[in-house]
Amino acid sequence: MPPINDENAATVTAETDKKSQEDKKKKKKAVGGDGKDEGPEATMSEEDLELKERLETCVSTVSNDSNEEAVTAPIRLKALDVIVTELRGATSSMTSVPKPLKFLRPHYDKLKNLHSSIDSDAVKDNDMLVLRARLADVLAVLAMTMGKHEDRESLKFKLSGKKDYDTLKERGETSRIDEDNLASWGHEFARSLAGEIGQEYNARVLDGADPDDDTPFADLLDMVDVIVPFHVTHNAEAEAVDLLIEVQRLKKLLDQDAIDENNYARICLYLVKTADFMSDPDDLSEMLETAYELFRKQKQYYDALRVALRVGNEEAISGLFSDCADDMLMKKQMCLLLARHRVNYEVEDDDDEELNELIGNAHLSEQFLKVAQDLDVMDAKTPEDIYKSHLAETGGFSRRRDTGGPQVDSARANLASTFVNAFVNTGFGQDKLMTPDNEWLYKNKDHGMMSAAASLGSILLWNVEEGLTQIDKFLYSSEDYVKAGAALAVGILSSGVRNDADPALALLQEHVEGDVHIMKCAACTGLGIAYAGAAREEVMELLLPVVEAESAGAETMLEVSLAGLALGMIYVGKCDDTVGSTIVQRLMEASDEDLDHSHARFLCLGLGLLFLGRMEKADAMLEALRTVEHKIAKYAAVVLETCAYAGSGNVLKVQEMLHHCAEHITEDADHQMAAVIGIGLVTMGEDVGSEMALRAFDHLLHYCEVPIKRAVPLALAVLNISNPDFAVIDQLSRLSHDPDNELSQNAILALGIVSAGTNNSRVAGLLRQLSEFYSKEAGHIFCVRIAQGLLHMGKGLVSLNPVHSDRLLTSGPALGGMLVLIHSCLDLKNTLLDKSHYLLYYLTCATNPRMLITVNEDMSWRPVTVRVGQAVETVGQAGKPKTISGFQTHTTPVLLGSKERAELATEEVLSVSSVLEGLVILKDNPDYEPEEDK
Repeated sequence: MPPINDENAATVTAETDKKSQEDKKKKKKAVGGDGKDEGPEATMSEEDLELKERLETCVSTVSNDSNEEAVTAPIRLKALDVIVTELRGATSSMTSVPKPLKFLRPHYDKLKNLHSSIDSDAVKDNDMLVLRARLADVLAVLAMTMGKHEDRESLKFKLSGKKDYDTLKERGETSRIDEDNLASWGHEFARSLAGEIGQEYNARVLDGADPDDDTPFADLLDMVDVIVPFHVTHNAEAEAVDLLIEVQRLKKLLDQDAIDENNYARICLYLVKTADFMSDPDDLSEMLETAYELFRKQKQYYDALRVALRVGNEEAISGLFSDCADDMLMKKQMCLLLARHRVNYEVEDDDDEELNELIGNAHLSEQFLKVAQDLDVMDAKTPEDIYKSHLAETGGFSRRRDTGGPQVDSARANLASTFVNAFVNTGFGQDKLMTPDNEWLYKNKDHGMMSAAASLGSILLWNVEEGLTQIDKFLYSSEDYVKAGAALAVGILSSGVRNDADPALALLQEHVEGDVHIMKCAACTGLGIAYAGAAREEVMELLLPVVEAESAGAETMLEVSLAGLALGMIYVGKCDDTVGSTIVQRLMEASDEDLDHSHARFLCLGLGLLFLGRMEKADAMLEALRTVEHKIAKYAAVVLETCAYAGSGNVLKVQEMLHHCAEHITEDADHQMAAVIGIGLVTMGEDVGSEMALRAFDHLLHYCEVPIKRAVPLALAVLNISNPDFAVIDQLSRLSHDPDNELSQNAILALGIVSAGTNNSRVAGLLRQLSEFYSKEAGHIFCVRIAQGLLHMGKGLVSLNPVHSDRLLTSGPALGGMLVLIHSCLDLKNTLLDKSHYLLYYLTCATNPRMLITVNEDMSWRPVTVRVGQAVETVGQAGKPKTISGFQTHTTPVLLGSKERAELATEEVLSVSSVLEGLVILKDNPDYEPEEDK
């Protein structure tokens, strides 16, 4: 180190002291210490003052006001370059208004005038042309903060500059063109410009330009081609997508080289989630198709399949399977998704047997029972274990009152116990009422025996081989009701499970074609449950003649309605013309007496289910329905429209349904009740819409007539299937004590639907109180029992929620099954509280295990640690945000609630699927390095 020179040190110290004294003086002046305020310049630091003077000098050089000949074009360009450099340096990251922008503000108009004064004669000189082009760039940046928003000055200057650069190119002056002319101005400028491009595009479309033709928008699209890659490479994927949506050129996203394995997931997530907010069905499908193509490009076939199913594009399935021909694990995982979504697809492949078994849910029963053993809930439960009557009675008097006399079995109470037993032990293969002996069967009357025999199907659910053996003996009973129950049980048993032998069709065919009324009803319902979503032609050919049958009174109409409903379930969301036209034809030809039948509503629901979630494809059928002259046409039209837009979140349809509810009528208000349920149906599965709908329901309860109020609890249930939200339970609990019988019964059943399969203790307590409150009301107590059965469904291991795959997909058969129950509730005393209680078994279509099981490649269990918590929305967030909050770590298998999400807690393995739900195949992580034991 060199020795310090004392003399130099003294000089430096003296200068520093001098400087600090000058600074103090300046500060004093700035604060107004000596009474003279020298304006804003006094508060500036020396660097700022220097920058301000430098910029002002440059502006006067560029404008050359006094027309000095010495100030040539190259000198003016040099001065402009200084301004450009300062601006670019300041605008690259904008946390506050950059100094150069601030200092150039007073000169904005002067520079604008200069730009307009450089005319076509002046720009014959290349230097002047470059000057005008660069000046346009500077003005575009200044206009971002100083121009009027509606004038879009920033864009106008940018386009003007672009024209000049194009002229330079033609003159061969390519070296003088700045390649990175847009990105170098910074992110904020690109965003501002993108906004103006969107406005300009819309203005041109309004002026008559054809949006499908690129020519009128060529200049704008050239800029879009620069801005989009810039956004994508700078982690602003959402803004890139927004800009492309604004200019209706979303397909350009597929040509972007900047999309790779690091950012495709964020882009696709944004596309899929934004699609819900698109009012135009074409825009919606375009967004989802773009996401689908991006996933395919990145070889993410599982996610591509999820999006294809969301669009309803089942033709894409075979293409995806052939794309991942070598990846057996991916194929298996895709088959598991198809099985959960109840898609009837057959893999045509060399090793297709195992894959087809997975799609056909052949191992579902085995896996479910294994989870039940793991969680130690195999012991059969009796209805009394669920009712817990000993807890319900509060006063000592009521306990003393019944001692002594024998307990009387009521047929209604036994029927309720049959359903509770069927729901609670669903899928477990054993119970304490039906499987040990036949005694319980004969504790029921007539149609009660039918439901009791059918409950075997629910208890043995998914286990077709063993189930048929146990049900077989009842098929040959001398009692028609028992036989009908056994036929229905065969259908229930096969729900969602594909079996090569097709037992349901083989056993039920003769009964559909037979003459016994009750057997016909049971066989139609059984086929509807067994083949829900399967779109099997041979089943359709069997049921169509029943729908077309000549009417000969109420019994025939019941058969017609149940066959129509079954066809709707089998072809759910398939828009099948044959089925649709047959049902509409039947409605047109039916007599008024037929259409007044309490079950005619199920014929309308069958038609609605055909178009479930298919939006505008139902328009033709709606037109056809208008020709029906009976009051049911209104109901049918509302059901069809709401089913078609189910889960779409379409605001216009919600407004339309609210409009229906605005009429004050007390008679013939069925269509209004359907409209209320429709509001819930349209907004389900979409958070913003659901919250808005809750508010609308509050208004309906306050201001509308009784029929509308009766449907509100059912609509609340649709929004929260198997999701016992505190506020909703509170609302339903209040409504369950309403003086109107039908309203309170609907609220009680809604409590059951909302808490289905969750064992929620709060709801259990509420239902016990209700069983006491309504102990003298037979209808109410039946509803309470059914709700208790739903609450403890599958001992808490199953869910009725049709929304799955991280809330992206809605399973058609599951939603259809729920709608059958909900539409039955619109007229409880003629359906569930009368002789059609067996319609409750349609719920088996919606029953799904709510477990997460991790398995090896050979489908054997592989327990790993997973974090389970509340799902958090991460759309458009930067970096790698947390996807769950308030998590707990468990070892698989684990149960998932309707709003919960799981993620792997170990890096040792990777999951083949991007969503951890149901059966998930794991593979070893090749990059995993175990931590050394320290």
